[in-house]
Amino acid sequence: MSQIKNVENPTIETAEVNRAQIEHRATWMGLIYNEMVEAGIDAEPIIRRAIKRCGRIHGENFKKKCADPKNCVDFKNAFLGDLGIKSFNMDSISADQHNVKTEFHYCALVNAWQKLGFDDKTCALLCDMAMDGDRGIAEAMGLTLELKETIAKGDGSCKLHFHK
Repeated sequence: MSQIKNVENPTIETAEVNRAQIEHRATWMGLIYNEMVEAGIDAEPIIRRAIKRCGRIHGENFKKKCADPKNCVDFKNAFLGDLGIKSFNMDSISADQHNVKTEFHYCALVNAWQKLGFDDKTCALLCDMAMDGDRGIAEAMGLTLELKETIAKGDGSCKLHFHK
């Protein structure tokens, strides 16, 4: 039995559409990983490199949206839009010049992996690989990302801390 706690919050229709798109992306990722493993390919390093590369691309785009890319408040405003906040049921959002912290209570990616029947260990691995995208964003912004807790590991939330 799964130990993962992934609680959906009531949201607006656009957040539901966004969640469906995130689930679709996670389904692709999970199935590609599974097919590679079944084919005897060491999938993890390949997927990690691709996802981090994607994150760096997104990070460069966020950087362009910041009036001062060295200020984490500007990064928070570019990175955490209203739709993303609702889609991931975020709260405890804070930012100052050197830090951005947020907490997620729902993850559509984990939901997709559970629908595919992946066990908790695989969900946690897929989550960590997916977070390489956020690590790539942090890297492009000149920041570090610390994951304090994750839903996929059975914690009640994901706690992200971007910092200089």
